[in-house]
Amino acid sequence: MEQELRDKYEVVIGLEVHAQLKTKSKIFAPDKNEFGQEPNSLTSPVTLGMPGVLPVLNKEAVNMGILTGLALNCEIPSRCKFDRKQYFYPDLPKGYQISQYDEPICVNGHLDINGKRIGITRAHLEEDAGKLVHAGADGLAGSSYSLVDLNRAGTPLLEIVSEPDMRSSDEARAYMEELRNIVRYIGVCDGNLEEGSMRCDANISIMPKGSKEFGTRAEIKNVNSFSALQRAIEYEIERQIEIVEDGGKVVQETRLWDDNSRETRSMRGKEDAHDYRYFPEPDLMPLEISREWVDRIKSEMPELPAAKRARYQSIGLSEYDANVIVEQMGLALFFDKVLELGANPKTAVNFIMGEIAAYLKEAKVEISETKLTPENLAELIALIEKGTISNNIGKQILIEDMITKGEKASAIVERKGLSQISDEGAIKELVQKVVDAHPNEVEAYKNGKTNLLGFFVGQVMKETKGRANPKTVNELLRSIIG
Repeated sequence: MEQELRDKYEVVIGLEVHAQLKTKSKIFAPDKNEFGQEPNSLTSPVTLGMPGVLPVLNKEAVNMGILTGLALNCEIPSRCKFDRKQYFYPDLPKGYQISQYDEPICVNGHLDINGKRIGITRAHLEEDAGKLVHAGADGLAGSSYSLVDLNRAGTPLLEIVSEPDMRSSDEARAYMEELRNIVRYIGVCDGNLEEGSMRCDANISIMPKGSKEFGTRAEIKNVNSFSALQRAIEYEIERQIEIVEDGGKVVQETRLWDDNSRETRSMRGKEDAHDYRYFPEPDLMPLEISREWVDRIKSEMPELPAAKRARYQSIGLSEYDANVIVEQMGLALFFDKVLELGANPKTAVNFIMGEIAAYLKEAKVEISETKLTPENLAELIALIEKGTISNNIGKQILIEDMITKGEKASAIVERKGLSQISDEGAIKELVQKVVDAHPNEVEAYKNGKTNLLGFFVGQVMKETKGRANPKTVNELLRSIIG
């Protein structure tokens, strides 16, 4: 689509993000809350909606809901209640979902993304539905039958509903990524989009530039990655613009995103609240939340991603480095432990963003899956800072021995005899030897080819197997060659 046509319209985006909470059991039943188990092995009469069973609220799910609300700058009302949301689908055995409607646990929050404030209308607790597994084959029609797995049914969910404040797919992605960072850092959700523990529905509409009246929105479901979210939004923007430009009207509906065909397709007409026939859940009393309860959870709040980025930049990291480290929680927690051990932040981040990051990418592992410990990296940095070994030697043993074998830096240096040569007299002899062996290069250097200094340094380092003090080598070379 031509940019000139796109520029005629303003995009309005709001996201509904469902985060599965990492409780040990389900929100209203004693079944284990685990992923990847044998289908229908984590069920009970409550999960199955048997007659006469009663839900019992999981307090830890409430704690996690409050913690998330505080992390998202929400107000935590002194009272919330649960409601029945009526709809019929094969993976919802009760025929209704226990959710929250007009009195949710969190309201009026916000997230600041790249200098822009995105409002959060509410976050409410509810139970997840089961899962349909489509199987068989029926020619072009696809699956010929479906199976129901109720392991996921009853898993505690926190649905986080944003205001329609985003105006591009980039903003939507940045908001979603930061939301995932937050729920992971506070420990309430693992944020695994591929496994479905964090899912996103996008509400998208367009309106003429300068208009104050929002257009008719379409809700996009089945988005399970950040890149898919962007692609779905971009496709839906163009689809709606084409409809309007052709004189048609956008219909309010729910659409599915198909990442293989890279298009959305209609699923059903979009329901409004009255279609679900909400009413208060008769088997659960309204929940009173004291200020003491909220204050206790607030006092246990870990450092949030935004604060961590700011702290990293305050100790000398670039904005880019701070963002990359925070994005990978395991790396950030590792880095923090290295700093706690007194390591130089700049040296530490150079190793983490350089050799360590390259190894993790190539090996396709997390830092926790290697044998490198924060204590060993801190010791390595201390040896470099003291001048015991050179930075190049440090890089060499980090990859060869520390990451893969878990050896201590000091033990490797002693075993391999890698201590840095700093004795000026010994280095001077080696420098003179290298200079005498390369008269042509010396003459070229004196005639203006000063970049040959690197050649001479390399020759000296080769003679000493990288153990000579680079600073001393450079000073002596300049002195001897002139």
